[in-house]
Amino acid sequence: MEKLRGFEVAKGFEDKGINLPERKTKYSAGYDIEAAEDTIIPSFKKGAAPTLIKTGIKAYMQDDEVLFLYNRSSNPKKKGLILANSVGVVDKDYYGNQDNDGHIMFAFYNIKEEDIEIKKGEAIGQAIFQKYLITDDDQAQGIRQGGFGSTRKE
Repeated sequence: MEKLRGFEVAKGFEDKGINLPERKTKYSAGYDIEAAEDTIIPSFKKGAAPTLIKTGIKAYMQDDEVLFLYNRSSNPKKKGLILANSVGVVDKDYYGNQDNDGHIMFAFYNIKEEDIEIKKGEAIGQAIFQKYLITDDDQAQGIRQGGFGSTRKE
């Protein structure tokens, strides 16, 4: 069977009991993604960096596809968790990169007054594969040189 798109366990997480994302209902667009380990997300303080929650997974896809990472709809109200980048974008060439093998992480801020604990195996977000288009005059030739946040690094 030809591999078109899907999820795999990222290097370093092979023996950690990682569950690959799944859709829970027939008409769900998103694949539910779980935390790979227990993580404390501190209450927000001005100037603080977001907390990266490891998933232990990576995603492969076709050349004209992208994987979008979205927050769970219940996270802001129930846990005070918001995505630092609003929507995560995982490009095809992130898969298997030299820095982190394409390991997908969610960047969260906690807007509650108390720290929030996320347990291993807890659903933290969802991922949706989508096709994308390019312009007639697109000339992109660059090659990814790293992992998380590596675009335009010199």
